[in-house]
Amino acid sequence: MKLTDTTVQKLPVPQAGNRITYDDDVSGFGVRVTAGGSRSFILNYRTRSGRERRFTIGRVGIRGSEGWSTGAARKEADRLKKLIDLGEDPLAKVEADRSQKTVGELCKKFMEESRETNSEGTASGYQGQIDNYVLPILKAGTLVVDVEPEDIQNLHRKVGKDGGKYAANRVVALVSHMFNRAIVWNGSKKDKGWAMFNPTKGTERNPEHNRERYVDPKDELARLLTALDGHEDRQAVDILKLAMLTGCRKSEALRARWDQFKFSEGEHGPEGTWTKLSHHTKQKKLHHTPLSAPALLLLDGLRSAAEAKATKEKVEVSPWVFPGRIAGQPRDSIKRAWEEIRTAAKISDVRMHDLRHSFASILASGGNSLQIIGKLLGHTNPATTNRYAHLFVDPLREAANRVGVVIDAGNGNKPSAEVVDITRGRS
Repeated sequence: MKLTDTTVQKLPVPQAGNRITYDDDVSGFGVRVTAGGSRSFILNYRTRSGRERRFTIGRVGIRGSEGWSTGAARKEADRLKKLIDLGEDPLAKVEADRSQKTVGELCKKFMEESRETNSEGTASGYQGQIDNYVLPILKAGTLVVDVEPEDIQNLHRKVGKDGGKYAANRVVALVSHMFNRAIVWNGSKKDKGWAMFNPTKGTERNPEHNRERYVDPKDELARLLTALDGHEDRQAVDILKLAMLTGCRKSEALRARWDQFKFSEGEHGPEGTWTKLSHHTKQKKLHHTPLSAPALLLLDGLRSAAEAKATKEKVEVSPWVFPGRIAGQPRDSIKRAWEEIRTAAKISDVRMHDLRHSFASILASGGNSLQIIGKLLGHTNPATTNRYAHLFVDPLREAANRVGVVIDAGNGNKPSAEVVDITRGRS
């Protein structure tokens, strides 16, 4: 029959299954009515290979409800038939789109891998970037194959505006890593619909400069220690002191467990080591670092206090060196305390990670080699430690001066030379 809005709405509902009524104007165009009362426009067609297909155009709009009118559906059927005549298969395209993965699925699968191969701190950082920037800007429902280089440039620009130029670079680097993994997944016969190329390629990153901020031991260190002694959050103070004494990362200090520490009595007194997981290897290689006497004293006091508290409350000692407010969890942040402490010490530009740099600078100024510094900091790549090479200028100058003095003193006919700082003005 000639399908109209009126005739479509009056078609009877079958007792079971579904029934299709075809239009006598456009071949293959019809309306399907199911036993449940659902009405949808369809198009029957044959591909060039002779395969018979049925494409659902959409639901029938009845009495102002959302859906297709008969006239609009007939025009769509006519348009599709012209594409079919050109060799296209509309249903195959829909089926292909259904197999395509979304940005939300990409983030989920990537994080599942990340939690298995990276440290808890690294995985948590990735999740924060995804939640704060990637999903809100790229949108979870966007198909992975539809993400274009322009979208990445837009992401980079928006993150740079809201989070800073370094954050923008880190987010793009993360997305690049995610798409590289998606390309690998797409090569699997069992898991299709991921990415064929990496849209981050060609995105111009913001210029960066290696940060070389250290706590000056002659002035700033004294102010920092005074501020630490005067702050009321004693747990935060102990976390910062542990970081200063060991050069550990913030996440390592916050998530330190008692079973990572080993204490013993050595020939010259108490000894101890801290065994922790490396943050830079997928194999999670163990990193053993010796503890100094002040670090041992700090940990001994913390352990004694934890045992006394557990005895008083008749509970087990927490496995965490720095327990958080949530039972069974470590403390997750000292951001507020650190802001107050560095403000009091008048070093507001110093980050907590700079305490790690300061640890390395003290080692370097003492003449310790890059190899020793790298081992104490837990670096798995020597290139990471090389950033501290410039700190050896003063020890090298002192060593060179000592040689010069010895050689000069050997000349009995000439008075020993005096080393003078030529950068100072003459009187």
